[in-house]
Amino acid sequence: MFDRFIGIDYSGAETPRSSLPGLRVYLAEADGTPVEVPPPPSARKYWTRRGIAEWLVNKLSESATTLVGIDHGFSFPLRYFEVHWLEPDWQAFLDDFQHHWPTDQDIYVDFVRDGLHGNGAARMGNARWRRLTEQRAGTAKSVFHFDVQGQVAKSTHAGIPWLRYMRQRLRGRVHFWPFEGWDIPEGTSAIAEVYPALWNKGFVNEGRTSDQHDAFSIAAGLSRADHDGTLAALLRPDLTPPERTLAQLEGWILGVPGKARVKS
Repeated sequence: MFDRFIGIDYSGAETPRSSLPGLRVYLAEADGTPVEVPPPPSARKYWTRRGIAEWLVNKLSESATTLVGIDHGFSFPLRYFEVHWLEPDWQAFLDDFQHHWPTDQDIYVDFVRDGLHGNGAARMGNARWRRLTEQRAGTAKSVFHFDVQGQVAKSTHAGIPWLRYMRQRLRGRVHFWPFEGWDIPEGTSAIAEVYPALWNKGFVNEGRTSDQHDAFSIAAGLSRADHDGTLAALLRPDLTPPERTLAQLEGWILGVPGKARVKS
């Protein structure tokens, strides 16, 4: 289905211009093994969140069809929309979130949490709120569960405004799955939310750091799924019609099964 695959291990630390060792990018071409993509030459040793967003806009503007997996939440649980009286529309959510949590500006996520920038107090969530996909994944943490080991909350709150940035610049050329539909049009690149724990145990580490291995595993796992024919099924999880509608608002982690896992 795709010509190349990009895996991104994300980080919500510091600011969008901070060079962070937790930001890693791997790319696999066709049948090739994923290789790490370094940031553009500069005084910065590692990627920045702004740099990744700008690089993706350029990369996804090329003709090669590309599937990108990014390790952070793309949306919030239905309860968030209900509590804050938000319309059930992902683009409206992106705009509203960036207005209250302007974490694409040169600030820390914690600046908004602490009331120093934006208006995060008007758009807070609860760590007990979980999306359907997180419930089905089993071990996935809530996008509101801050300050714990393995949290995704900070990277999610840092990354969502950059999804908006990319969508504004790539409209019509890239499919944001599943918000723009479960079926990715032929010949179109796509961006999806991923959870490295679903992929990283299937590949030998070979000396990579945990962040490198997560990004490598995302790219390698997506490539393998495409080539062995299982990707199509992953893109169509077994959900009921109401669940499918809900997931197009809350988002879905690519690779999470639709049906709840039965404990043995």
